[in-house]
Amino acid sequence: MGQRRTRHTVTVGLGRRRYEIVIGPGSLRQIGRHLHALGCSGRVGIVTNPAVHRLHGASLKQAIVRAGFRCHSISVPDGESVKTLRWASHILDELVRHRFERRSVLVALGGGVIGDLAGFAASMYLRGIPLVQAPTTLVAQVDSSVGGKTGVNHPRGKNLIGAYHQPALVLSDTNMLRTLPEREWLAGLAEVIKYGVIADKMFFAFLEERMEYVRAMREEDVQTVVRRCCELKARIVAGDEREAGLRRILNYGHTIGHALESLGRYRRYRHGEAVAIGMVYEAMLAHHLKICAQNVVARQRALIGRAGLPVRMPPHRFSKFWDALRHDKKVARGTVYCVLPVSIGKVRVAPLEQRAVRQWYAHCHDLLHRAP
Repeated sequence: MGQRRTRHTVTVGLGRRRYEIVIGPGSLRQIGRHLHALGCSGRVGIVTNPAVHRLHGASLKQAIVRAGFRCHSISVPDGESVKTLRWASHILDELVRHRFERRSVLVALGGGVIGDLAGFAASMYLRGIPLVQAPTTLVAQVDSSVGGKTGVNHPRGKNLIGAYHQPALVLSDTNMLRTLPEREWLAGLAEVIKYGVIADKMFFAFLEERMEYVRAMREEDVQTVVRRCCELKARIVAGDEREAGLRRILNYGHTIGHALESLGRYRRYRHGEAVAIGMVYEAMLAHHLKICAQNVVARQRALIGRAGLPVRMPPHRFSKFWDALRHDKKVARGTVYCVLPVSIGKVRVAPLEQRAVRQWYAHCHDLLHRAP
């Protein structure tokens, strides 16, 4: 365990495009020094929403201006519903109006929605300007701010429109997490648990042992969680930047999770809540297909429940559920692919056959309610 004020650096090794993730309390205060080290000059745009701006916008802008940069804030509404081409266009209009140049930089101050939206705009403006991710939610700090995926939603599916645009830097200030509403904090724990299932059984065991402390935001445990998740994601991204193979395992819980978000019109669930349910049901599906043992399902369901996350999927007609699965960006040649657990710490990507999924779907609610 690190000391309370310790900062950690994780490197994402992508050759000449390598970048650092700086983790720890107060790390965002050093943004000016980092921007100079990156060779940025001129204007800095902060993309955020009103709630985050009230909490963190003024102090971030002060740190940027104090370092000699001109700073302009670009505000978008809160929530998943702003991940659209319309709001990406709004950001681009602001960059044009304020004459941002190639060495200008865009800072994404917020959660995964802000990071995806600002990153997508940065990828398009002048064919790509530097992006600094300043994640303020747990989901963003452990997952979405790292790896270069940016994009917006389409009415028929999540993240169907986007681009890979790696950040120049990620500043994960763990102090920001203390300002989160409880629901947002808990939603982020789904992505944390995901890393244990897909790549690190010892980390999963750590979470089983320490979940009450993590949930209570004990600083040493929070730093351990953020650092380990970033280490795992950095390793996966360095080995497969554009999701040709290994990186696909990061989608665990997301095939069903994204379908639930779409069916709920992106309003019913926080992303992490949908992923939590997705992990439970994808594990159940894996057990139904004889890919994993029942204890793999039970351990996940128990840990997800202890994290204060939902474990039950609301009823939907199978036709609607299957249609939502088929509009996921992971579909290839009309085939739905899903990440399924083999054991804790090991998963595999498998195609889903509609008939088999229909049979499982007919019984899965009953199985869940009968399970201890």
